[in-house]
Amino acid sequence: MTIRNFALVMGLVYLMVGLLGFFPGLVSAPATGAPHMSLNTGYGYLMGLFPINVLHNLVHLGVGLWGLSACRSMSQSVAFARGLAMFYGALTIMGLIPGLNTTFGLIPIFGHDVWLHAISSAAAAYFGFAATSQTTPMERMTRRAS
Repeated sequence: MTIRNFALVMGLVYLMVGLLGFFPGLVSAPATGAPHMSLNTGYGYLMGLFPINVLHNLVHLGVGLWGLSACRSMSQSVAFARGLAMFYGALTIMGLIPGLNTTFGLIPIFGHDVWLHAISSAAAAYFGFAATSQTTPMERMTRRAS
């Protein structure tokens, strides 16, 4: 997978997840004992697993649109992957710290979100940092031709 394809796929995935969070039938009520949220509009668990609320959905939509926009060029795709790695890496750490795992009561980032954010961060780090030194066969051919 190329870095541009990574940006496209992640953009589509996050856009879809952001949209799914607005369908009440896919969001179950928070469990008893779930952390209190100051902003509880749309607060629940997407597919019964991932804590979300309206701001969380908007962040997913923003990340999705960023990925779709970034996939147009290699440099923007690299910047997207690197930014995503740092952003979701920070969210992973925050999700493990009481008090920060609700981003001060605004966005739930605890529970299953922690491992999902860690996977997103690791994949983005690979494509943003490790894979940037690799080239595709098409890129090698165009370099030889010029």
